[in-house]
Amino acid sequence: MGRASKNEINLFTQRELQKQSCESESLQSSLSKSGSRPSHSLYSLFTLSAASPFTTSSESPVVSVQQTANAVQNMVKYGFPSTDNLRSYEDFMLSYDRRTRVPNWVLEHLTPEKVTAKEGVERSKMQFVEDVSVHVYHRATNKDYLKSGYDRGHMAAAANHRQSQNAMAQTFTLSNIAPQVGEGFNRDVWNNLEKYVRALARKNKNVYVCTGPLFLPQYEPNGKLYVKYEVIGQNHVAVPTHFFKVVVVENNTGQLELQSYVMPNQVLPPDIKVHHYLAPLDMIERAAGLNFFQNIPKETFHKVNSPPKIKS
Repeated sequence: MGRASKNEINLFTQRELQKQSCESESLQSSLSKSGSRPSHSLYSLFTLSAASPFTTSSESPVVSVQQTANAVQNMVKYGFPSTDNLRSYEDFMLSYDRRTRVPNWVLEHLTPEKVTAKEGVERSKMQFVEDVSVHVYHRATNKDYLKSGYDRGHMAAAANHRQSQNAMAQTFTLSNIAPQVGEGFNRDVWNNLEKYVRALARKNKNVYVCTGPLFLPQYEPNGKLYVKYEVIGQNHVAVPTHFFKVVVVENNTGQLELQSYVMPNQVLPPDIKVHHYLAPLDMIERAAGLNFFQNIPKETFHKVNSPPKIKS
């Protein structure tokens, strides 16, 4: 846990309190003017908000959200347990799980230009690299994957980011990677899903993609449910049981379509089309502990999990 100077704590505290105050005032203003929830652009796909205070009744909160600066300073006097789970790259962003050594989720915005091959941008020149911004205790390494039997599976696919050498190279950072079964999954059915998403991006105005791992329970012979997963390497990188991919398509007329997929991390039949892995969004949200694209009202979607027209 890193140490924070008094000046850094003061600055952090002041910024957080100012941000909460501004957000609260802005929200109240929007609600009073419109009588409903404020509108958001498509770029505001994930809502970041302060945690609600614990209350014993609707009238008497135990703790105020607007904690005093002195209280916050005392709590973080010797450093913050974690402030670095979010990572922002040139053309994607992610939330990193330091316990499992794989991402919680990876978010991409794809356009026809981004998925079009550019001269000089070649995957063969890329190398997988450690994320040196992650503490060495919580970081995956190439050695963890060596002889593990698993591929280093991209969450943000390399071929989704062809606009520059740097954009593609960043997808090879190990914080964007999770262990995937190779033949029969990463190199086949999962790859087909990635290709299908790029086909959508070529034919539409915007495509938003959120991808990540799942650790789903299974029944054991004793009739009880257990969450069990393998770990690999000296750093115990978790091997997900499943992967999800949630896709929002904005076509050239502005209509929105939602597609959400779940695939088990195992050898899958090669002749099954990707749309057979469509899954209800709420099921994925419950399993992942996430809310996807929640700033888009559900009734806005023109289609939800309709079988794709593009070859898949």
